[in-house]
Amino acid sequence: MSTVSDSKRLMSGKGRIYVTHCCAKKRARLKRSQRAVSPEELYVATPTRRFIRRCQEQGVRWAIFSDLYGVWFPQMRRPWYERAPDSVTPREFARLLRDFDRSLRGFREICFYHNPGRFHPIYRALLQQTKLRKRVRLFTHLSQIG
Repeated sequence: MSTVSDSKRLMSGKGRIYVTHCCAKKRARLKRSQRAVSPEELYVATPTRRFIRRCQEQGVRWAIFSDLYGVWFPQMRRPWYERAPDSVTPREFARLLRDFDRSLRGFREICFYHNPGRFHPIYRALLQQTKLRKRVRLFTHLSQIG
């Protein structure tokens, strides 16, 4: 897990950040180990891998929105988890919403990558209810990163 000073540094970005939601497909061997890892190590679904790779190639700030942890920056380490967006309770959603607002408040533009056909209603609700909604821009093509 990153330290408080690391988290403050990661959240202090002034410009743009690219975010996408998490995925169900995770590196199975990590489940047994419970070792804390980065989102890049954990998520193995092809769309998520492509998002991360494109962000790295373009040298832009990025994060994954986890159904359990909230905003997960690449330098943070967390253990494997299982959480479907359908299982998020209203109380958990409120916590995730607060985390989204707190974690991303330092960014002037939040670009949220999504596949419209696989965009769960919880993410739509999050982006509609965030205090930062005027800063959020949805996009659907990786070529728009950078």
